[in-house]
Amino acid sequence: MTPSRGVLLYGPPGCGKILLAKAIDNEGQTNFISIKGPHVLTIQSGGSEDHIRDVLDKARQAAPCVLFFDELDSIGKARGGLADRVMNHILTEMDRMDPKENVFIIGATSRPNIIDSAVLEPAALRKSPVAKDVDMNLLASQTNGFTDANLTEICQRASKLAIREQVLKKNKCEEEQQHTRQIAMESDKPDPVLEIRHDHFQEAIQFLLNHPYNI
Repeated sequence: MTPSRGVLLYGPPGCGKILLAKAIDNEGQTNFISIKGPHVLTIQSGGSEDHIRDVLDKARQAAPCVLFFDELDSIGKARGGLADRVMNHILTEMDRMDPKENVFIIGATSRPNIIDSAVLEPAALRKSPVAKDVDMNLLASQTNGFTDANLTEICQRASKLAIREQVLKKNKCEEEQQHTRQIAMESDKPDPVLEIRHDHFQEAIQFLLNHPYNI
């Protein structure tokens, strides 16, 4: 699976978005560069785009690096004016990034509903498709002492389990509808949203525990 270039953290003020970003940086033992969205927009005319370019170049040179955009909604909201030009520049720079550059971008916002949809495209930042039944505190206690490679394997395996389950369900549904009139009606329906559930994570953790040479 091709790794995403970044992730969007969202939640009310004070819920720990910055703390989580720093924890990711600490666990990955990477360099950490933080930038506030409002600060970018206060730079004199023409300087905002140059500042973004300089920050991204600095992140590439400091790789492996976590680049943290706080209050992303200030520049990632619906298009218009200076914020439009700055966000276009950020997206362009992200498109140019190679996964081998080891730069991971984290955006944080308390207002995800006003974030421009282009920011959430697969090529940009992604909302993690984690189901509501996933208890992060429980997962943390179950994986205490695991390496970052172990945690990565668990997340990737859980994702693959969710994808496999969705594909099997879709294939079964299509087989059942082959000889009915429903197939014409159902074909226009969008696929259900993929979510990684608690049982997917548990199965992934159990697989790793059953193969202790991986830990």
